[in-house]
Amino acid sequence: MANDPLRPEDYTEPVCPLDMEPSIAPVNQGRILEKLDEYLARKDYAAAERHLKYWLAEARAGRDQRGEVLVLNEMIGHYRKTGRREEAISAAEEALRLTDEMGYRGSLTRATTCVNAATAYQAFSMPDRAIGLFEEAKGVYEGEKCVRPDLLGGLYNNMGLTLASLGRWDEAFSSYFKALDQMKTQPRGNLEAAVTYLNMANALEAREGLEKAEKQIAEWVEKACGLLEQTGRDDGYSAFVMEKCAPTIAYYGYFAEADDLSRRAKRVYEGA
Repeated sequence: MANDPLRPEDYTEPVCPLDMEPSIAPVNQGRILEKLDEYLARKDYAAAERHLKYWLAEARAGRDQRGEVLVLNEMIGHYRKTGRREEAISAAEEALRLTDEMGYRGSLTRATTCVNAATAYQAFSMPDRAIGLFEEAKGVYEGEKCVRPDLLGGLYNNMGLTLASLGRWDEAFSSYFKALDQMKTQPRGNLEAAVTYLNMANALEAREGLEKAEKQIAEWVEKACGLLEQTGRDDGYSAFVMEKCAPTIAYYGYFAEADDLSRRAKRVYEGA
């Protein structure tokens, strides 16, 4: 009839279903990280890996590239901490490729991915591959007015390790001191600062020898012990840091302090 209302099919072109862009189904990033923290708090690395693999598949199935990048970044850290070289490098390369494909160069997401990937390369003795990624991240972080101090602190600390591996000692110590400056402003920055002091001790020994650097090394190790002692509460992350620091502290002769850290970490894991 002439006065019938127009319907959408009367004025829109038909679209073949195969030509339609499938919708994006984003994963719940907060829930992913929350559950991951639960597994790591009790040192259940097998469950953590299953969790990450499941959500990586979900992100890919839902075409959620942001979620995919998040999970890949967590996988880089997981595989690095558990000594899985091939898996860590594979996750790093995939995350870097994806952020490139998404046009994220110059973004904080890309910079954080560079830091995670570079830290894995450094951990598996590839400082030449790590340094360029650290430099890229540094350019982004230092250009952002509101970048979180913990991100800068982590960048400078890990970059210091790579610079030391390359024998660029002055740059390494400069980076470590920048890390300490950033960590002073953080509520739990004492944990990261302790790691930095121990990294500095290792770098100084490598550059000057243990006998020559003994006094300065002792000062830095004692500062690290004091900072770890100040930890307000023991949780999964603090346990990880204490466990990580204990062997270096013992290496420099502080056996009682190292034993205490190991016991505290064990209590956290057993009680989680």
